[in-house]
Amino acid sequence: MITCKRVYDDALKQDGYRILVDRLWPRGIKKSDLVHDEWNKTLAPSNALRKAFHSEAIDFSEFTRQYREELMAQQDALHKVAERARAGNVTLLYAAKNTTQNHARVLADVLNEIAR
Repeated sequence: MITCKRVYDDALKQDGYRILVDRLWPRGIKKSDLVHDEWNKTLAPSNALRKAFHSEAIDFSEFTRQYREELMAQQDALHKVAERARAGNVTLLYAAKNTTQNHARVLADVLNEIAR
């Protein structure tokens, strides 16, 4: 099972394997303070795509389309996380304030499609 959680939320045992999926380290958190197993920048959106979305040059549906395209070039990384999810819980950590429209949700959808 793959879930998403803000980095600012408490770590729980049921989170399982915790992967930070932001390209930039989250503001206000020391690297030693974040409970995580891996920081996977490879699965984060490109800087150009991230900036286009945050500046509202593109909407969430266009961001999703372009991000899914970017993810298709990361098959090895996607399959490694999907394999881990088949074995137990995986939590994708992100710093975005918007908990419904963010890259971690898109990534979770893609990973859940692969993990089936």
